[in-house]
Amino acid sequence: MTLDPATAPGGEAHHEDLVGALGAAIQAGDAVALRAVVDGEHPADIAGALEEFAAYQVWAVLDLLPLKAQADLFGYFGRDFQVEMAHQASRAKLARIVSEMNSDERADLFKGLSDEQQDALLPALAQAEREDIRRLAGYAEDTAGAIMSSDYAVLTASLSAAQAIEKLRHEAPNKETIYRAYVTAPDRRLLGAVRLRDLILASPKMLVRDLMEEGPLSVHVDEDQEEVARKISRYDVLALPVVDAEGRLVGIVTHDDAMDVIQEEATEDFHKVGSVGDLDSSVRDASIGLLYRKRIAWLVLLVFGNLVSGAGIHYYEDTIASVVALVFFLPLLIGSSGNAGSQAATLMVRALATGDVMLKDWGRMLGREVLIAVLLGLTMALAVSGIGWYRGGPGVALAVALTMVLVVMVGSLIGMSLPFILSRFKLDPATASAPLVTTLADASGVFIYFGVATAILFPG
Repeated sequence: MTLDPATAPGGEAHHEDLVGALGAAIQAGDAVALRAVVDGEHPADIAGALEEFAAYQVWAVLDLLPLKAQADLFGYFGRDFQVEMAHQASRAKLARIVSEMNSDERADLFKGLSDEQQDALLPALAQAEREDIRRLAGYAEDTAGAIMSSDYAVLTASLSAAQAIEKLRHEAPNKETIYRAYVTAPDRRLLGAVRLRDLILASPKMLVRDLMEEGPLSVHVDEDQEEVARKISRYDVLALPVVDAEGRLVGIVTHDDAMDVIQEEATEDFHKVGSVGDLDSSVRDASIGLLYRKRIAWLVLLVFGNLVSGAGIHYYEDTIASVVALVFFLPLLIGSSGNAGSQAATLMVRALATGDVMLKDWGRMLGREVLIAVLLGLTMALAVSGIGWYRGGPGVALAVALTMVLVVMVGSLIGMSLPFILSRFKLDPATASAPLVTTLADASGVFIYFGVATAILFPG
């Protein structure tokens, strides 16, 4: 049986059903019905549905649940909604939930709180939790330290396999993962890593030092979070240990943390490709003023860029006045140039972001792009040449066909090269956005089109 994606768990229809069921139970004050809905669904789906309600209504639901379930749900809320919920809670209530959250999640929440809320929350936490939050929250944004968790399993090399398993059994409820434990020296220097599977299959008396993988892959605490996520994906590991300058183990970045980073970075790149700056919140929750400020600068800049196209049309006014049929093909040709450029830019921005293409590959990619652009341009020229003949005769047909080949080639080369140029100067290649590429391709397309038309139709 194939489930409809809309009605399956996580689908839009399923989400609406959950919102309806929760809303009916909240309005009726039916605690039994609320618990039945919450207990029967995944916390991520319940959290998504609860975000549709006011914070005070959500607290009424959370208060019905065990503390661990409250913390699980709270961890699935978006950052903005967590902060909103924190405003509605007493210090003691918030402290109890924060204490049960994963270390990285509570550090993220802490960074989202106001200074007054932070100062009020910290005294209500245990000393170990206070120090852990301060430490994790103190790392720079977008680094491994900012996304790592301190809930990891540590073993010593002198333990036997049986002793190690027993230690992991006691620590498992408070750790993010025990499938891979890390072996450290007394000064917490990372010595190795050992898999739970190897411990289980080994002789009970075999020592951890004989089972561990020495010098495991690790990342530095200041390493960029996107590079950390890329390594987790590339090496297909559940987690990566994070070490400081002295090689001491300070945390781990888990696979789910990496997925969050990849989603965040992809969203950021999409916003840049659309000439929109970074948003501090979701598009749904962003204010009109914020969206206006993030979009207006590029749009105004591109307006002046489009004036170049106007200047080209003005320069060739005599050609246009003599052969009015040329105007018919202007949107078609400059649109094709912009489209080809946007395609090439999108491919290169993504390839550079994923590491599929490096700066050193520019020459090779340039040669391939020229060949591809010529083939694309010839195909598109063949498609429109008949219309050119019909509208303006053989001269116009030749001008349109030749221009099509040239503008597709120029647009493609602009779209392909701009991300490389920006990367070369240590700028984000995503800034080579579709609107910018399109504007450059349009302006060049106008001059190419009317220049070719003038040369063919008025050779003297």
